[in-house]
Amino acid sequence: MYFSTKSAVIVGISPLLVTVEVDINSRSVKRDINIVGLPDAAVKESKQRILSAFKNSNISIPDGLITVNLAPSDVKKEGTYLDLAIALAILGANRYIPPLHMIVLGELGLDGNIRKVKGVLPILLEFSQPDTTFIIPYDNIPEASATKSKFLAFKNLYDTVVSLRNGNYQPPQHSIPSIEKSQSEVDFSDIRGHVMPKRALEVAAAGGHNVLIVGPPGTGKTMFARRFSTILPPLSEQEKIEISKIYSAVGLLDSKLIEERPFRSPHHTSSAVAIIGGGTNVKPGEVTLAHNGVLFLDELPEFRRDVLEALREPLEDGVVTVSRSKATHVFPASFQFIAAMNPCPCGHYGDKEVACKCSPYEIRRYWKNISGPILDRIDIQIQIPRITFEEMRGKTNIAAESSEAIRERVIKAREIQDARYKDERIKLNAKLTHKMVEKYIILEENAEELLKEYSKKFRLSGRAIDKILKVARTIADLNNSERIDTLAISEAVQYRLNNMDLEFVL
Repeated sequence: MYFSTKSAVIVGISPLLVTVEVDINSRSVKRDINIVGLPDAAVKESKQRILSAFKNSNISIPDGLITVNLAPSDVKKEGTYLDLAIALAILGANRYIPPLHMIVLGELGLDGNIRKVKGVLPILLEFSQPDTTFIIPYDNIPEASATKSKFLAFKNLYDTVVSLRNGNYQPPQHSIPSIEKSQSEVDFSDIRGHVMPKRALEVAAAGGHNVLIVGPPGTGKTMFARRFSTILPPLSEQEKIEISKIYSAVGLLDSKLIEERPFRSPHHTSSAVAIIGGGTNVKPGEVTLAHNGVLFLDELPEFRRDVLEALREPLEDGVVTVSRSKATHVFPASFQFIAAMNPCPCGHYGDKEVACKCSPYEIRRYWKNISGPILDRIDIQIQIPRITFEEMRGKTNIAAESSEAIRERVIKAREIQDARYKDERIKLNAKLTHKMVEKYIILEENAEELLKEYSKKFRLSGRAIDKILKVARTIADLNNSERIDTLAISEAVQYRLNNMDLEFVL
């Protein structure tokens, strides 16, 4: 007796449609379930879960040898997505339920309950068709409701079988949580003083530029980074879906679409696989979880050299490619990179209040872990100095600007870029190619001469010059100017050379 149905698994972060085939040899004396088709340990263990679920749901297991094949058979199947599909296919092969033209997802508990599985959102979005119906766990309803797919949701195996046999389905009573606009607990108005660093981060947010923050301990580097996402524009509907699909695939989606830009801050002991992605069973890393959001690396020189070097490709291309002998996985990784570090091991190099205790050799070794190519890929490099007591206690007359006010200017600058690049595949100044730089960035004559002088004096690379031009383009957009003048070039160079001064001292 033969029966087949459809299910799906997640490979990396991509859905894979799986055909679950079952054949029962009732003449065999042996009573067992054999699962073939490259199942991993979790899939093999589904045999024990299915047997117990049948017993505790008062459903008889068919006699004979049951062979389960998972096609395509040359791709490894991972996870517990297939439990319910295998159980229903066994019952179908025994003619206990009618033919099943659905895609079935769900993990079975020993008591017969159907448990939530990860990856439902990308699976439904990938395989949804007008004539396609899904069977999903009851707990996945909020996630599935974000799509326009047709689905049936069940709490346990018994109810599923009864509904399929009778052809009647009673939609479960389930209230979908309303999505409320959350109020951020952090705001740029919390930061006292630091007018220039605030301006630099505003420019970075407007143009999508990467930032390196250098300063003594306790001056607010981490504070700046954690408030950066509050001045970024709200997510578009497409971006919400993109992020939610990634988080659903790795099991981090909280029953509704992601509404805020991700902010990922991995520890400096993290491995290259944890940051970039990969592993034996290929999974996305922190750069992918930060897609359309912010990746913050605190204490940048403390990260392993191979981890930092592995960031080159995602910083440049916006994707991560993980190659294995049997498959190549491409993960999205378009994020804004924010890094923070001390200027030296003791943290007080260049501090006007506290003397540095480090030798030139120690400072040079401290910076050596950050290669030139990585620094070249960071558009804005700023120093955060120690602030005065009056600034810290709010005794000055300078009012701290809120994140909302800064965000409004950022949104306007991005709207200008959207209009300018409507015929291109990019939306932000930071993504301009060298050819696009020549096409879209127009300098005034004095600005051209000024950039030439800076380039000769500081021996800037071609990439560094392009970075300065991109930042200057963003500054001009914030100033609502089409042409780039000497003020825009001077400000852009200032963001580039603050840390270059330190490098030349070394």
